Amino acid sequence: MIMCLSAIMPMNPSVGAIFMVMVVLTMFHVGVVTRGCIERERQALLEFKAAMVDDYGMLSSWKGHDCCHWNRVRCSNLTGHVTALDLHGDSTENEYTFVERFLRGKIPNSLVELQHLKYLNLNSNDFQDRHIPEFFEGSIPYQLGNLSKLLYLDLTLNYLQGTIPSQLGNLSTLQELYFNMDDQYGALKIEDDGNGVGGQWLSSLTSLTHLDLGSVLNLNNSYNWILAISNISTLTQLSLYSCGISDHFIFSQRLRLPRFKFPNSLSDLDLGANTFTSSPILFQWLSNVTSNLVELDLSFSLLGGSTSKPFDITMESLERLNLSYNQINVGDLKSFANICTLSSLTVFNGILAEDLESILHYLSAGCVTHSLQELDLSYNQITGSIPDISVFPSLKRLFLSHNQVRGKLPDNIKLPSELESLSFGSNYLEGGIPKSFGNTCSLESLDLSDNNLTGELLVAIQHLSGCARYSLQYLDLRNNQFNGTLHDVSIFPTLKKLYLSGNKLNGKVREEIQFPSQLETLIMNSNSLEGVITESQFHNLSKLKVLDLSGNSFVLKINYDWIPPFQLQVLMLQQCMLGPYHRKWLQTQKYLIQLDISNAGISYITSEWFWAISTRVDKMNISYNNLTGLIPDLPLRFTEYPSISIAVNHFEGPIPVFFRRAESLDLCSNKFLDLALFVCSNGTAERLGQLDISDNILSGQIPNCWSNFKSLAYIDVSNNNFSGQVPTSMGLALELRVLILRNNSFSGELPISLKNCTNLVMLDAGENKLSGIIPPWIGSSLQQLQMLSLRKNLFFGSIPSALCSLTRLYFLDLSVNLIKGQIPKCFKNFTAMAHEEITSNPEGHSYTVPHIYGPLYGYDYDIITLLMWKGAEQNFKNDKLLLKGIDLSSNQLLGDIPSELVNLVGLVSLNLSRNNLTGSIPWEIGRLVSLDFLDLSRNHLFGSIPSSLANINRLSMLDPSRNNLSGMIPIGTQLQSFNATSYEENQGFCGLPLEKLCFVKEPNQEPLAKTQKDEHDDFIQAFFMSMGLGFFVAFWGIFGTILFNRSWRHAYFQFLNKLTDKVATSWH
Repeated sequence: MIMCLSAIMPMNPSVGAIFMVMVVLTMFHVGVVTRGCIERERQALLEFKAAMVDDYGMLSSWKGHDCCHWNRVRCSNLTGHVTALDLHGDSTENEYTFVERFLRGKIPNSLVELQHLKYLNLNSNDFQDRHIPEFFEGSIPYQLGNLSKLLYLDLTLNYLQGTIPSQLGNLSTLQELYFNMDDQYGALKIEDDGNGVGGQWLSSLTSLTHLDLGSVLNLNNSYNWILAISNISTLTQLSLYSCGISDHFIFSQRLRLPRFKFPNSLSDLDLGANTFTSSPILFQWLSNVTSNLVELDLSFSLLGGSTSKPFDITMESLERLNLSYNQINVGDLKSFANICTLSSLTVFNGILAEDLESILHYLSAGCVTHSLQELDLSYNQITGSIPDISVFPSLKRLFLSHNQVRGKLPDNIKLPSELESLSFGSNYLEGGIPKSFGNTCSLESLDLSDNNLTGELLVAIQHLSGCARYSLQYLDLRNNQFNGTLHDVSIFPTLKKLYLSGNKLNGKVREEIQFPSQLETLIMNSNSLEGVITESQFHNLSKLKVLDLSGNSFVLKINYDWIPPFQLQVLMLQQCMLGPYHRKWLQTQKYLIQLDISNAGISYITSEWFWAISTRVDKMNISYNNLTGLIPDLPLRFTEYPSISIAVNHFEGPIPVFFRRAESLDLCSNKFLDLALFVCSNGTAERLGQLDISDNILSGQIPNCWSNFKSLAYIDVSNNNFSGQVPTSMGLALELRVLILRNNSFSGELPISLKNCTNLVMLDAGENKLSGIIPPWIGSSLQQLQMLSLRKNLFFGSIPSALCSLTRLYFLDLSVNLIKGQIPKCFKNFTAMAHEEITSNPEGHSYTVPHIYGPLYGYDYDIITLLMWKGAEQNFKNDKLLLKGIDLSSNQLLGDIPSELVNLVGLVSLNLSRNNLTGSIPWEIGRLVSLDFLDLSRNHLFGSIPSSLANINRLSMLDPSRNNLSGMIPIGTQLQSFNATSYEENQGFCGLPLEKLCFVKEPNQEPLAKTQKDEHDDFIQAFFMSMGLGFFVAFWGIFGTILFNRSWRHAYFQFLNKLTDKVATSWH
């Protein structure tokens, strides 16, 4: 700057001095402010920062003297005053991830010092139906009304409560004002004296163009506010979303304010999430109080047509109408067909159940057939097949996903010539893609996912290669039945997103295949493709962001030093062979959000680089590789709260502390040695919800430091060498759903603190050395339990009757203990076992995490566990765990088998073997029609096998051996199919499959009285005597020999089997 001034400075010193003064003065007036922002305002900003909890470093740049250079702060170039403060929360959500940043705390009064502020944005952003964390809380400071130069104020989606201060009416220059709190998180009200008077201050905002009163609670019984709004002649957009407004408000407004009308300037009105039950009444009212509406949102409003007949709508400028999440019927559609200006109609997630052809016919019967450009009927129950859509000549976007449309896509189907976007996803369509799709020259987006479409992928591509090839940007064919291999798709030069996952693609992908240069997303996972992938196939993909090749058999042969032209956000290469060493090209990817290189044959990674990149990801999976060595405990901090799986490798040493900031952590099947630092480090593990450290070589006593894990819902420490008592602090993990302690050497009693974990769904403490009585508090406190396994421990005493309170229990394993006493009759209270059907239980596989960031975050988890099933240990996952069973085997139980057990008709497995049970088998045991496994062996049962047992046609394993049972084995295909060893050591058994047959004595019959004499009586009598004698000799001559000669008997039955096979073959 000095060089520039000296170059233009006059040679005369006095003139030069004057020139310098003028330049300095001009700098201050023109806006080159060298001293930074106003100190008073800088201090106000620092006070604001001190009042905030900044978990994401949004205000980290707020230091130093020049606040005008701080992030999210703007100053006037002329005066240095702060004029804009943009502190909105950021969120990024797509199908792969959800990332957020926000502040929390109370809005301090120091903002009032920013008297030149024109723009103030404290919006936490729209989180699209997710649980929204606490952002700001408390009430709105009335001092905000002193910021007289404010043009823009946004307080949307915060945790504010109380009355909106009337001092905001002083902001006469305000143009945009947003309050929407979302009724789950805020509770703002407008002042009201109880007589419908309130909100007069709104009439002072004469410059207002945008007003959002969403979730302001008491508008339904107040009327002055709406009168005030009618006087704002500049208002163009008004949102009354979720304000509790109802039909009652409409009727009352007509009486109190019969001449009310919204401003003529109003073009955009949002009345969603209110309670308008009648479409005719609502639209009649809107026709009277608005005149120039262009956009109307009535979603979530409980609207339902009271009649199937159409009604009149006088809205001559309406272009966009949203009726999603209502109960709109066909009669309503007929009414909307006469809105001649309507270009967009959305009836998303409704109850339309007519066939598609009829629905389109109703709409096309009116003038809307010429104006309609966008039609969204997704998520209804629409049936029928695809009709002619070209009846809407102006249609550009048609969405019909998630309905019940069936049949083939007609080869001669006609599409509107201007169609840009077409979605038939998640229906029941069959056949291939018609050529007419490819001849729609304006087509940009085509979604045919989740159908039953078939044929070769090459044919589908050829059918789309008409003039649509030059416009198509989005093509989604995932989850169909397309076959063949992947062919060159570079013929679509504008294609940005391509989804081919979940088909039946197979064969080798040629190395010379090319992709469009505009491609951003390439997803073709879960097929059976193979071949070599090289960098030459990606050399022109500079815009690629998402690459998913997982679930195929690709081999990546990429040069070690290759530098890709792209920066990926998602890279999924599960099951693709990368080779033993990671490639350098991976290190160039600096913006990864998700990374899955599991089961990829990797045996070495550069630790510092890899774990540094992991701090930025949302999900990372490197499981099922051959990675070894220590994970350095680097001073790292995950930017987000990632899901991390490094399972089934050979990592060793201590578990690093920086993993505590994960959301889900799977470290199973490694060689980790030490848990102490990870568990007992200072600070709270805010969001860690799942921790799996099973199948390592961890030993000693588990540290008693679990109080810092407030969000843990899933803990698996099974198959280690832990000993000592189970830590009492585990009972402080109040969100715990699953606790797996199996196959360690824990001793002593289960800690009573676990009774605090009232959300427990699964408790598996089997195969340890735990002792004492079975705690009654399990039944009285853990009412949500669905699975309880205490097998193979040293528990003694009787089974507490308190367990019978576990009505949701569907799997109980107390086997291999020292339990005595009788089987409680109250087991009949296990009502979850009393239903035959096996249904999924979503709440058992998801959890929410409360934490310091506000309300709740929802997560899913898998239950994968080892259970004794049919006498052997088997792995089960998720819904397969809902097989219902009771295992009390290998104890010292006494008494009868309670007959009440036959009420548990959903039982699939019942094992009472190796006890001291007496009495008979319950006679109605045949009611257990779902039974697949029944083991009653090695007891002292007597009596016969109930004949009802033969009615159980699902039974695949039966063992009543080594008892005192007797009588004939009931005849039934299942019971005779079991091996004879299943019945052994019951001295009184007879009948197949045993060799010992049963002889049944026929009852004596009285001789028939003679009623008539016949001359041939003697002859007939002699004849029948001879016949009987002949039958006797023949029968015992043949079958007697077979009966007592074992080899003859086997030969005879083999002959019968062969004869039967021949007869059966001749019939087929």
